[in-house]
Amino acid sequence: MGVSERTVWRWLEQAKTTGQTEPGVRRGYAVSDEVWALLGEVGGNVAELRRRLAVAGSGALVPSASTLHRVIRRDRRAGRALMVKREPEVAGPRRPDPLSELGLNVVAGQSTGGQVFLREQKHLAQIPVLVPGAQVVHTPAVRSVLRTVAHAAAVGAVVCLYGDAGQGKTVALQYALSQLPHPARVRRVHVGVHPTVPELRRVLADALELGRRLPRGAGEADLTLVNALRQPRVLVLDEAQRLPGPALEFLRGLWDHPDTDTALVLAGAGSERTLRRVPALASRVLTWEMVPRLGPREVATVMAAFHPLWEDVTEDDVAWADEHVGRGNFRTWAQLTSHLTAETHGRHPGTVDRRMLERACARLMGPL
Repeated sequence: MGVSERTVWRWLEQAKTTGQTEPGVRRGYAVSDEVWALLGEVGGNVAELRRRLAVAGSGALVPSASTLHRVIRRDRRAGRALMVKREPEVAGPRRPDPLSELGLNVVAGQSTGGQVFLREQKHLAQIPVLVPGAQVVHTPAVRSVLRTVAHAAAVGAVVCLYGDAGQGKTVALQYALSQLPHPARVRRVHVGVHPTVPELRRVLADALELGRRLPRGAGEADLTLVNALRQPRVLVLDEAQRLPGPALEFLRGLWDHPDTDTALVLAGAGSERTLRRVPALASRVLTWEMVPRLGPREVATVMAAFHPLWEDVTEDDVAWADEHVGRGNFRTWAQLTSHLTAETHGRHPGTVDRRMLERACARLMGPL
């Protein structure tokens, strides 16, 4: 039978006592329909569910909190619906819904072509807009990134943020992260070019503030990382296009663990092509978010909202600058704004004319 003699004696004793001759079936804890309905009554709060089960008593053994979290999370991911009076909550510790707590306090607005661009004043000091006096403009692309990041934070998902260099991905991402209800839970990972798996493991440990507590053995170290990833938070990995296949497979393994409750944002120009090379990870991406170029019709409105310097510049001059230099690239427009701000500093009035615009564009075009 391939078992020890002691096991055979135990089987015989069990057969004499209970009459059972078949091997015992080990059954894990399962949430009954009554308990599942009670979970819906408490709004998905597992801690409150366990407290009520303990109060009810009835002689039944109340499972541990970790067991309840694990089984409920497994059933939710398998598609078991949780009916609550409000929106269903993610199984696990309760956390606020970032989509409902963004607190967007709009102070000014402009519209053009059916699209609305809003200036947002919350946490602007945390956003690197490159030019003193500049604003983060609530373009459709920025709003889309904002909702994507909030969605990922709410459900602990993997998202990919991509687009050509200079399109404003970093500014939009940092703005979205600053608007989350708990921005302190955001962790950033900085990787070099083609890091090895041990190097990636180390930078993840540093980002999660594990420090020297990370064991030397690979298996124990990965378990330590998984335990840290159980906390609801957002992990941001910029320049994801630098990651080789083994490093991406390593990330896929960490985020495949059923206890992982941390959202992962993979961002960078060309990151979507890099992730597509690892289908196992690409299939787990919840949202592919592209940050596009500014359209020719929206450049003038967006730049006027971006910095007061552009409010009095004619649309023809803005269109000329976009055709020759800007080409819808937000980073180029920010650099152009920086040059013009420096040139108009101290002048009265500080109006930008075509000749001044041509000189600033020439500085950006470089040697031909």
